[in-house]
Formats: sequence, structure tokens, C-alpha cells
Amino acid sequence: MKKQHTFTGILLIGIGAYFMLKELEIPIITNFYSWTTILMIIGVALLLHSYIANEYETIFIGAILLGLGIHFHGMQTYSFWLQHWGMYPLIIGIAFLLRYQKTKHGLFPGLILVIIALFAMFVSNKPEWFYWVTVVVNFIETFWPLILIAIGLYILLFKKK
Repeated sequence: MKKQHTFTGILLIGIGAYFMLKELEIPIITNFYSWTTILMIIGVALLLHSYIANEYETIFIGAILLGLGIHFHGMQTYSFWLQHWGMYPLIIGIAFLLRYQKTKHGLFPGLILVIIALFAMFVSNKPEWFYWVTVVVNFIETFWPLILIAIGLYILLFKKK
């Protein structure tokens, strides 16, 4: 198998399976007929491509997309799903740790993000100074599209390779 085509092949298999199952209307999986499943498929395709082709730079984004897809699906589908801002640093921290497993880069930020996320989600008596984190997160939750636009503009205008 040519390594450069693994992502495309895996993605096409995943998207094709998604639409085939949607056409078959199998009752047990109707909860997966949403945009969150597409996000999960892209994440899995990136992760599989990383490990099959030994191109580990896509592990990070693949893990984030898969994690976000699972999280958004859980929020839409399950009443017990934890809807807390701490899930986002947890997903990013896990992505760093998965990338560290193969590249040996990102251990420290991964551990810090996982610790912050777990602290924010599960510690009931947080110190007073921790309140500002919630304020910042609420701001980001409101204006996250602007952050994406700013990153995109930065990449287009200033990132030269």
C-alpha cells in the first residue's frame, strides 16, 4: 500500500460506510447520523493514517477531532454526559500525550492540560483565584469562531514555508 494514499483511502471507506449505514436506516445506530460522526470519522482516518504510514504529525489533530466528535456526540445523545469546559483541555491534553507516545514531544503540555482539566471538572472546593479561568473560558466559548479566523489569517499571511 502506498503510504501517501492511506489517509484518502481510510477517509473514503469511513465516509462510504457512514452513508451506506445511513441509507440502510439500521435503528440501533440512528443516533450516529450526524455531523459529529463525520468529525469522528475524519479523526479516526487521521489517526490510522499516522500509525499506518508512520507519519506521526497528524496524530495530534486526529486525536482532537476524534475527541471533539465523541464529546459533541455525547452531549447531543446522552443526558449523563459531562458538559463542562474542562473537557476541551482534557481532549487537547490527551492529544498531546498520544503524540508524545510516538514523537517524544508534548509530554509536559499534555500532562498540564490533563491535570487542569481534571482539577476543573472534579475538585469541588476550588481556590478563589481559579475563578478567572471560568471567565476566560466563557469568553472563548462565545468568541471561538473569531479565534479560528485569526489563526487562519495568521497561517495565510505570516506563516511561510
